Amino acid sequence: MNISYNWLKQYIDFSLTPEKLADALTSIGLETGGVEEVESIRGGLRGIVIGKVLTCEEHPNSDHLHITTVDLGTGEPTQIVCGAPNVAAGQTVVVATVGTTLYDGDKEFAIKKSKIRGVESMGMICAEDEIGIGTSHDGIIVLDQEIKPGTPAAEYYNLKSDYVLEVDLTPNRIDAASHYGVARDLSAWLACHDNASQLHRPSVDSFKADRNDGAIAVEVADAQACPRYSGLTIRNIKVAESPEWLKTLLSAIGQRPINNVVDITNFILHGMGQPLHCFDLAKVKGDKVVVRHCPEGTPFTTLDGVERKLDSRDLMICNAEEPMCIAGVFGGLDSGVTEETTSVFLESAYFNPTSVRKTARRHGLNTDASFRYERGTDPNATVYCIKLAALMIKELAGGEICGDIIDLYPEAIKPFPVKLDYGYFNALVGKAIPAETIDSIAASLEMEITGHEDNAVNLLVPTYRVDVQRPCDVVEDVLRIYGYNNVEFSSELHSSLSFKTMTDSSNDLRELISNQLSATGFNEILNNSLTAESYYEGLTDEHSAPVKLLNPLSNDLNVMRMSLLFGGLEVIEHNVNRRDGDLMLYEFGKVYQCDNTVESTAENPIAPYKEWEHLGLWLTGNIRTGNWARPEEKATIYDLKAIVANTLARLGISEREIELKKTDDKLYSAALSINTRSGKSLGVMGIVSKSMLKRCGVKQEVFFAELDWNEIVKLSIKKKVTFSPLPKTQAVKRDLALLLDKAVTMAQVEKVVRDSEKRLLREVTLFDVYEGKNLEEGKKSYAITMMFQDDEKTLQDKQIEAMMTKIINNLQKQLGASLR
Repeated sequence: MNISYNWLKQYIDFSLTPEKLADALTSIGLETGGVEEVESIRGGLRGIVIGKVLTCEEHPNSDHLHITTVDLGTGEPTQIVCGAPNVAAGQTVVVATVGTTLYDGDKEFAIKKSKIRGVESMGMICAEDEIGIGTSHDGIIVLDQEIKPGTPAAEYYNLKSDYVLEVDLTPNRIDAASHYGVARDLSAWLACHDNASQLHRPSVDSFKADRNDGAIAVEVADAQACPRYSGLTIRNIKVAESPEWLKTLLSAIGQRPINNVVDITNFILHGMGQPLHCFDLAKVKGDKVVVRHCPEGTPFTTLDGVERKLDSRDLMICNAEEPMCIAGVFGGLDSGVTEETTSVFLESAYFNPTSVRKTARRHGLNTDASFRYERGTDPNATVYCIKLAALMIKELAGGEICGDIIDLYPEAIKPFPVKLDYGYFNALVGKAIPAETIDSIAASLEMEITGHEDNAVNLLVPTYRVDVQRPCDVVEDVLRIYGYNNVEFSSELHSSLSFKTMTDSSNDLRELISNQLSATGFNEILNNSLTAESYYEGLTDEHSAPVKLLNPLSNDLNVMRMSLLFGGLEVIEHNVNRRDGDLMLYEFGKVYQCDNTVESTAENPIAPYKEWEHLGLWLTGNIRTGNWARPEEKATIYDLKAIVANTLARLGISEREIELKKTDDKLYSAALSINTRSGKSLGVMGIVSKSMLKRCGVKQEVFFAELDWNEIVKLSIKKKVTFSPLPKTQAVKRDLALLLDKAVTMAQVEKVVRDSEKRLLREVTLFDVYEGKNLEEGKKSYAITMMFQDDEKTLQDKQIEAMMTKIINNLQKQLGASLR
């Protein structure tokens, strides 16, 4: 969810910087993933100033150009060649100085010192469209008032940047799915930290009907699916473009402005958290709105142009003859507001969360409205929000409010009573917090205190807090405002463990590897185990299929992941789009699989399902940044191979125990399987294929390794840490240049060499590969170094020659190698 810094300030006064605000929100449970600056005009008018045209003469080599001198406040006039027909001496104009970058859609160009028809020009006098404040290109901007030359154009136009905070809401915090909801939490936090700030809830006191006629009738046929329905008729409006302030706020959070009426409903949705819907009154046949169910299979075309077959359980907003909207989910194509709309029926309702969730899932829809309705909106905010929307429509689109608000609310939903015992609170928290502090925080969270009794406080929890219904919920809510960091560990807290389980060993090794990877420049990521089934299209079979959710939140989260790859690619895509393309990432996480050939039984209902713990490693972009001493260095598959080897070595699994083999894997364009000498698979690494990258929108090369952490832990815990004294004897090195078939890999060569001499061989290193001239077709050359050492005595020439002879003979017999 995106939150605009400037929009938030409309509801609460605070002095926190965007970064400090992000920290504060994270500390109270509204985890903020990042802060991004958003310019209302691209470039922010940097380098553009106000100037005064001192002189204007015709260009000697052109019939339409003019040579001007302009005062830019620098003390010396600046000469600028201008082609606008309306330029004249004495004008106050807008000038892009040398070095300024101007933008035209996706294109950009820099203003440079240049010669135009032989005359030097040191800038550009601009038109509206050239600096992004309008669309006119009829001539340069001429300002009426006298403005001091050199004044920044951004200052003159009162141009302000906004900052957008990416808030990752947990499913239970739907009350914070709006700017006002975030402001409520922030107000409570500020009050608790001696910086109280008043909330500014927009007033609707001026709301009143303009006429008593013209309203339409409303009927709710299923009050269980729609406990509250509020509606209002507004006639004689003028649909037009929204004002700049409204378009700017919506654009900042990623909402595309449409028109003033629709933009107002979106403003209320993201501002106050209440979804609204506007119907073109001319499309409300019979001047009646009916909330009901339609017969099974009824065709209905939604706003996206898709014709859908309705389920008899779907709640619909209908007119007297036909459906107009899927209640709480998606509007209809034929009943929405258009440029021809002159009157509207405004809807503000509270729909049953379960009904909305099931309908949205049946049709595969996930909209801003359904996101909120299915988690639970505030049933007691419908009238307030419809009044606020009506006042805004009158202000921005004109119109007349017809009659009173129709409000069908047969059984009012009341605040939920909770009795909180102070002793229970402190026992659960582990710290004695004064009752006055608890009361103060609860009150700042708009929980009404109705009385005290028996060392307890009686509270009424507001209806927008659907997640707070038990004493422990209140404890959690108060504690997040009080601050988890303010609860110290007790010195009386003790624990002991008498044995270490496999899980304990896995956690210890995981921490060991996490520390090593982090120390070498990796960043740990943590992705959702739920992902999109579309990622695995063409990658599965009946023995290896994704585990599907029966009631997924959306099509993007409808299966459990079979690989860590795609979550990491999503992280890479997110960072690359923010100009951070040099990434080293790792993740520990579970992967899941379903074998459709295995059936569930009463004894083992999860027989077809399996899960494993994996370790994923991603490299992309530069592995080292450049500086004066060395150039930047791009990541390669060999870097990944070295990292995998170091990771395994840190766990006591040496290279001599590992075998790498080429393998076919649809996730990779080139891949190596990582196996033990006994054939047990430990994972796969390679270059991610372009088709997989495309599925996540990644456009740069990515190297990825996925290791079976369960198998690695089993292998590692069998290892005993031993210490060897430093060798007293000298090591001996020998080189070989081998001529081999191109199909032979270095892994095969290393295996033959190590099998030939297991006791004294210490290292085998490849230092050169050659393919080209002077070699037979289909051949290549490997140059390797071998290091031998005996810890007890110095090696003799005869021993070394015997070992080399054996190695060479085995290479010739097993791999067809010859010496160069």
